[in-house]
Amino acid sequence: MPYQAIRYEVSEGMAVITLNRPEVMNALNTQMRVELLEALKRAADEARVIVLTGAGRAFCSGQDLGDGAAVAGLGLERVLREEYEPVLKAIYSCPVPVISAVNGAAAGAGANLALAADVVIAAQSAVFLQAFTRIGLMPDAGGTYWLPRQAGFARAMGMALFAEPVSAEKAVSWGMIWEAVPDVDFEHHWRARAAHLAKGPTAAYGAVKAALRESYSATLSEQLDREAELQGQLGVTRDFREGVQAFLEKRAPKFEGR
Repeated sequence: MPYQAIRYEVSEGMAVITLNRPEVMNALNTQMRVELLEALKRAADEARVIVLTGAGRAFCSGQDLGDGAAVAGLGLERVLREEYEPVLKAIYSCPVPVISAVNGAAAGAGANLALAADVVIAAQSAVFLQAFTRIGLMPDAGGTYWLPRQAGFARAMGMALFAEPVSAEKAVSWGMIWEAVPDVDFEHHWRARAAHLAKGPTAAYGAVKAALRESYSATLSEQLDREAELQGQLGVTRDFREGVQAFLEKRAPKFEGR
């Protein structure tokens, strides 16, 4: 489909999805959410790693408050259930790694869209802001799920109640995100990170995602069973055989992925 609110590119196993409404700091409207969902599904078939990033000076400023139909009273619940939820679940269940390359401010639903990814890499100038209470709302778009898990309960509560920005470097120290990178190196760095994953063992990455995400609701016995099951599946892949052979031959492996 032709895209208007996002950009989509695939090269050497890497799909880059760019939120592309820089005039409104990439605020999310219905069109962007529809295009983003389609692009995520497409990239899951076409690529071995997906990167989400933003055009211009922001990653995403959250819900477009000028999108009247979406913010009018009872419309909020419908939009969250029908438009946000499928996008967030597509990221969560994606069979390949998803990186959020947070180039600037990530606010409201935009912050939680970023945090839904498997790995978050931010420019040092980026900030994360749970802005919801500033307009009489509570965090949504998965914020109440991700924040306590990634930042801890006390920090999640403070972010949600006070609606104060959290710097990229503080987000790293809190465990919210993977790393913060100097702005001058940012794009080169996240592209190198994504390229590394694009050349890796795709099935193993998918198993890592599944096992870690499922661990929140599993007992130790259940998790040990799941590890054994997934490891058994990986043990018969060509990439495992190649990894072992490369190790024995003291060379870099050449994974096929998928």
